[in-house]
Amino acid sequence: MTDAVSATERVLDVREIPPQQRHEIIPRLFYNLQPGQGMQIVVDHDPRPLRYFLESVHGDDCQWNYLEQGPEVWRVELRRAA
Repeated sequence: MTDAVSATERVLDVREIPPQQRHEIIPRLFYNLQPGQGMQIVVDHDPRPLRYFLESVHGDDCQWNYLEQGPEVWRVELRRAA
C-alpha cells in the first residue's frame, strides 16, 4: 500500500467527535466505499478495536494500514479490497 493520498480519498479527523458518534460514522463510511476506494481516519489513540470490528464484519475486504502510530496522533488508511 502507498502512503500517498489520492485526490478523492477522504481524510476524516475524528479527534473532536464524541466516541459514540465515531463508532457510528466510521463503519458507515467504510461500508459505502467502492472496491479499491480508501479513506483515512485521524484519531488520538490506537483504533485497534475499530480494526477488529471492521475485520469481523468485512473480513479481508477491509485493508488496514497504519500511516502514523502515536503517541498523540494516529492516522490509518482504510481501503476496500478491489
